[in-house]
Amino acid sequence: MRRAHRAVTAVTLGAAAAVLVTAAPAGADARFSPGAPGAGDPYFPDMGNGGYDVRHYDVRLKYDPETKGIEAVTRIRAKATQNLSRFNLDFLGPLKISSLEVDGRDASFERTGAQELEITPDRGLRRNRSFTVTVAYAGVPQTINDATLGTSGWIPTPDGAVMVNQPFGAATVYPVNDHPTDKASYTFTLTAPKDLTTLSNGDLRGTWTRHGQTTTRWTMRDPMASELSMIAIGKYDVLKGRTGAGVPNLTATDERMGITPADAEKFHELSGDVLDFQSKMYGRYPFGSTGGIVVKGDFHYALETQGRPVYDLGSRPGAIPSSGLIAHEQAHQWFGDSVTPERWADIWMNEGLATYSEWLYAEKFDGKPVQKSFDEVYATPADDDLWTPIVSDPGRDNIFHGAVYDRGAMAVHMLRAAIGDRDFYRFLKAWPAAHEGGNASTEDFVRFAERISHENLDAWAKTWLYSPGKPEL
Repeated sequence: MRRAHRAVTAVTLGAAAAVLVTAAPAGADARFSPGAPGAGDPYFPDMGNGGYDVRHYDVRLKYDPETKGIEAVTRIRAKATQNLSRFNLDFLGPLKISSLEVDGRDASFERTGAQELEITPDRGLRRNRSFTVTVAYAGVPQTINDATLGTSGWIPTPDGAVMVNQPFGAATVYPVNDHPTDKASYTFTLTAPKDLTTLSNGDLRGTWTRHGQTTTRWTMRDPMASELSMIAIGKYDVLKGRTGAGVPNLTATDERMGITPADAEKFHELSGDVLDFQSKMYGRYPFGSTGGIVVKGDFHYALETQGRPVYDLGSRPGAIPSSGLIAHEQAHQWFGDSVTPERWADIWMNEGLATYSEWLYAEKFDGKPVQKSFDEVYATPADDDLWTPIVSDPGRDNIFHGAVYDRGAMAVHMLRAAIGDRDFYRFLKAWPAAHEGGNASTEDFVRFAERISHENLDAWAKTWLYSPGKPEL
């Protein structure tokens, strides 16, 4: 992600939010117990839930331009990881549920706390049992405006809406286990009036029009964290093709942006060229298709939504993303999307490697040495706020702080200096291959680099990851 912050009204989902009591209801079968109402992440304790593992989300959503709202049915296939008497999903905002079933049978439910949808099936769910949850609901989804983390969730536009979800927001549009550690495959089936385009993650599997409504179906077969899911509805110019290496490539530009056909084609080709360049460094591209979407959503950042990044250039009419920005978001497909942090504190692994990818791209195509990029950041005075957070634990309100990006990239460069180019470039391929589709921590990152290089990296990690302040060179 690349963000430009602005002051907004705070909506806090974090330590201040209500904590639910997980005691079993009176008379409950003692062999079954409730799943935890949070995933245990210190930064966002209410996000995510315990007791089950989601395998697949099937989100069927119809958009109504008259009300700016949706009618939707989300079907979730999951597997119990304990004997469950009840379990929670995250579901936030004013959407009203009309029915909820577990395995085709009506289940009782209650909405509590900051974002909890507490579900009690009519019978306990045994550990290792697969089950399905089907939720029908409707309304106008909420937009989240957080004073430090920016805008996310369902963001209305004059001709539709955009859904972007980092760090939270998915729960404003569909019920979800909203933490990066519970990744799942997805199907989005999106319906809107035929003069509007509907876009999402993954591969386009079908398009059909009936009664003036056009439906598209998108599948993301590879595991995806909910914060990386996306939807865009509006009037878009769409280009389809393949990268030079043969990866299916779909890009779209918002008609309101005033982007010329030539620039739209340039964006399409550049998205593919950057991906092919990075595939040589980072290994096989981990998803079935690529591309990007330029939107006018007034949230003022780009986001590495899986397989197809979103670029909000609403303040720059007629503009397409720069090559450096594309290099940043495409690098995330390996670092952040395929390999996703275990905790939000580990987000430097996403942003540091993506920022370093910008430096590598600039060296290759713009003639600017990586060392010069490093030196420019290092020249920042020692009393600047850049040096205040701890890179590997910046704090909830600082997960998009410049330290996470620029000092994260500096840490990567100093790792390269510590282990040498040969082992460093081996690491850049081996790391995403070893953790493809999964999660990893900062500690995993350090130990993996040690195994690749046969070096003790405790001093590097202490200096560049675990300590505040400007390091001595």
